[in-house]
Amino acid sequence: MPDFSLAGKVALVTGVSRGLGQAMAVALAQAGADVVGVGLRGLGETGERIRALGRRAVSLQADLARSDGMDRVAAQAVAALGRVDILVNNAGIIRLAPALDHSMEDFDAVMAVNLRSLFLLTREIARQMVDLGGGKIINICSVQSLKGGDGDAAYVASKHAVHGLTRAWANEWGRYNIQVNAIAPGYMVTDNTATLRQNRAAVEAITAQIPLGRWGRPEDLMGPVVFLASSASDFITGHLLVADGGYMNA
Repeated sequence: MPDFSLAGKVALVTGVSRGLGQAMAVALAQAGADVVGVGLRGLGETGERIRALGRRAVSLQADLARSDGMDRVAAQAVAALGRVDILVNNAGIIRLAPALDHSMEDFDAVMAVNLRSLFLLTREIARQMVDLGGGKIINICSVQSLKGGDGDAAYVASKHAVHGLTRAWANEWGRYNIQVNAIAPGYMVTDNTATLRQNRAAVEAITAQIPLGRWGRPEDLMGPVVFLASSASDFITGHLLVADGGYMNA
């Protein structure tokens, strides 16, 4: 289906070496895109999977906790493959603690990765998209972008903020043919939920609230990210696509 083809496109994905980022980067490559992967580990084995599909893969190592280098990351990505048509802001961290005990060190660490570097990298890539005549920006939010959370105040605050940026950027950049959307995964089997998944009672209680009866897997985001990255979604912007097995509907 040509509307879903990403042939000739270049995607930049952050936090791409494993988990959700890896699955989405591979999905974009399967749809025809070349991929620049950004993170502490760069692409890692994700690059091998992308190249096996016949697509180009460029690995950029960057510490997203240090937001002062985002202009350099953007410039390197554009220099490597000539352009960036699709930006997937996936990188994120979580620090679990009761709000009364949440340290400012942990709060600032979460905000640096989840919000500050995301804002600065997106600003740089969007400037380039304006020159290209359009682009697709996909922010990875969370169902916690819609809820209050419990024991993860900094993470919840950051994801609410990313949801807000998605809507603000969609309003500002629509005139440049840039669509800005977000995906809100539910409870997923990833590194960020590793600690939570050690609590069997909590896992059972959460699973009981998911109509599809299971936690999400990274591959569950492959279809949504290709849809939002492709011309099939050209008239959709400012939208939060919830991929949670029905959790928010229960």
